[in-house]
Amino acid sequence: MPELLLELFSEEIPARMQRKAADDLQKLIGDGLIAAGLTFEGAKAYATPRRLTLHVVGLPGKGADQVEEKKGPRVGAPDPAIQGFLKGAGLASLDQATVVADKKGDFWVARLKKPGRRTIDVLSDLVPQVIRTFPWPKSQRWGSGSLRWVRPLHSIVCTFGTEHEEPEIVPFEVDGIHAGNITRGHRFMGSTPFSVKRFDDYVQKLQNAKVILDAERRRNIILEDAKSLAFAQGLELIEDDALLDEVAGLVEWPVVLMGGFEPEFLEVPAEVIRATIRANQKCFVLRSHHVDQRLSDRFLLVSNLEAKDGGKKIVAGNGRVIRARLSDARHFFHTDLADLPDYRGEGKPLDQRLAKLRALNVVFHEKLGTQGARVDRIVRLAREFAPSVGADAALAARAALLAKADLMTEVVGEFPEVQGLMGRVYALAQGEDPSVAVAIEDHYKPQGPSDRVPTDPVAVAVALADKLDTLAGFWMIDEKPTGSKDPYALRRAALGVIRILLDNGVRVGLRELLADAYAAHLWGLQSAARLVFLVAAEDQGITVPGHFTRDPDLAGLVAPTNRVLLVHDRSGADHDPESVLLVGGVEYYYETERELAPIATVVDGLFAFFVDRLKIQLRDAGARHDLVDAVFAAAPAEAGDRRDDLVLGVRRVEALAAFLATDDGRSLLAGYVRAANILKAEEKKDGHGFDGEPIAELLREPAEIALAAALDTAAATAAAAVESEDFAAAMAALAGLRGPVDAFFDAILVNAPDADLRANRLRLLGRIRAACHTVADFGRIG
Repeated sequence: MPELLLELFSEEIPARMQRKAADDLQKLIGDGLIAAGLTFEGAKAYATPRRLTLHVVGLPGKGADQVEEKKGPRVGAPDPAIQGFLKGAGLASLDQATVVADKKGDFWVARLKKPGRRTIDVLSDLVPQVIRTFPWPKSQRWGSGSLRWVRPLHSIVCTFGTEHEEPEIVPFEVDGIHAGNITRGHRFMGSTPFSVKRFDDYVQKLQNAKVILDAERRRNIILEDAKSLAFAQGLELIEDDALLDEVAGLVEWPVVLMGGFEPEFLEVPAEVIRATIRANQKCFVLRSHHVDQRLSDRFLLVSNLEAKDGGKKIVAGNGRVIRARLSDARHFFHTDLADLPDYRGEGKPLDQRLAKLRALNVVFHEKLGTQGARVDRIVRLAREFAPSVGADAALAARAALLAKADLMTEVVGEFPEVQGLMGRVYALAQGEDPSVAVAIEDHYKPQGPSDRVPTDPVAVAVALADKLDTLAGFWMIDEKPTGSKDPYALRRAALGVIRILLDNGVRVGLRELLADAYAAHLWGLQSAARLVFLVAAEDQGITVPGHFTRDPDLAGLVAPTNRVLLVHDRSGADHDPESVLLVGGVEYYYETERELAPIATVVDGLFAFFVDRLKIQLRDAGARHDLVDAVFAAAPAEAGDRRDDLVLGVRRVEALAAFLATDDGRSLLAGYVRAANILKAEEKKDGHGFDGEPIAELLREPAEIALAAALDTAAATAAAAVESEDFAAAMAALAGLRGPVDAFFDAILVNAPDADLRANRLRLLGRIRAACHTVADFGRIG
């Protein structure tokens, strides 16, 4: 069958746009063909720095004929209606129409045969439309034309035909560029134009002109050549998938070359060297094969041509740039290890950087204050969380204090991707405890599903404090994720907390952590201007922890309310005299009041958000999301209840899944659903619940007496098993209810004529519901 070959040849397409552009081209052309009634066997798009190519196989020469039915008037309708129908359908007489009966009577119907369009005609309309409307994230116009393309478009190849025939050129033009069968190869090594026919011919001629069309093949060539070149020198390539993808999009004919730099630059941390070489020259770094795997003073670059001198000038040019950048990095590194002249009285170098962070009032978020205020909150939270994760509170506080200090270092300013890591390096250099240094690096982790989770207890405390402070703060100012938008990566932060708790087996109530984090915002926000949030404790229903101090002179400024007054040290600034207060001999000014949600409201919202994230986490591990709902839906509003312990909750989910996979589990679930449905209907009718204990004297039938006895045993056993965290035993206890529940529904009329008997039997159903809720809300199981 015929095939389509389409090539859009332009100036260099940015590497980051190539893959999506190829996918977009395949989808837009494919969807257009299908919409025109043209099915095909397969399509694949390719991208190089200078071309987008699409190959579609198995296209028919023309679309299938279609029959369109046009319904006319009823049989026996007036002649004007009949004539209008004939004219509109293009029929000469009713002899060319058909009578079709439906429930409203007999009607005239015209069956019009619509011949399928030639594929080449469809393409001549479709391709230029796709080119003109192509969804580049950034595009440009050039010359006097109106076409917008990522870079100036030079030529278009578009041919259609079978492998045994001379393919036709699809006739169209876009902005003065006519489709043809002429293209060019490599910019320097194959720039002579040449004609192409079909795809196989096109790929071979491109390769002869020093262009490898398939990005995956270019990627594999680079990787294999880099490994071989490194191995030949007794070195090992440090693989970097993102860089490999980028470099494969920068070259059409990859040639891997090796360069080097002076060994004295290796005193700079390996991560900084790697960031320097990667960011500035798109080069790969190497390391020793030895056990220590020290970074090598060699690097690999990927050239886009075969140089006559074997690449010596290319290597030399890259080496000069890399040496200059490494010289800068080394200067930055030594500068960061030294004292800051203006902050020498603040302690060690990292403490001085923290003092600078505070002095400059670096803003974290306009509604959440400065980074300095955030550091204070994280210190308080890390100290508070430390006992729960087995960390030393003083070390956790010290690590939290220094965690953001490296943001003010020269190296991190130049290479933001090494923040945290450089904090660890500088912390060790100034003699901090190793756990403090590890925590400074790891408190950002995990930053994605493939990132590692902190395991050192101090790092765990600080990482939890950092992420929960972020979540509580943005919940406080109502900046929550919406749909696919999550500009502050709050979903990632929540998944990070979940992974930290689960992977480390941290047994703590999540609600309590959330409450502490929100309380830190309410009571602990302080900036260089001494910003104080004043909220009446009795109205918020919280007890202020001892380390969340507030100025007693300011305590009386706000009446018990859920509003907060922003009070600042005046610091000599010029403000309206009516907004200035004199407190304890110091002038303060106040801003407008801000209404804050009660702590319980924020904690409830955040907890629900975490449960949604946990569903995703467990779903990826094969768990059912409805079981997660069932286990966590019953978690109470107050903090500290064991049902908001994620480690315990996951164990419940696993036990519940195993139970429901058995006949006893499935049968009990069916009995629960039946009981719950009856209760729901009757409680709605009566306007009250049936949660009390059944009256023993009203239990008359053997089946209800047996069920009551089974419930006494099962409920007590299940509750004791849950208390001892033996969920398998709790499920086994509930399994004992299967027979009595089935027998009860077979033999007993719940809605008995006697009102007292009916109410007693409904209370018995309420006990079934309550017994099952000991382990989960069975009503949420699908």
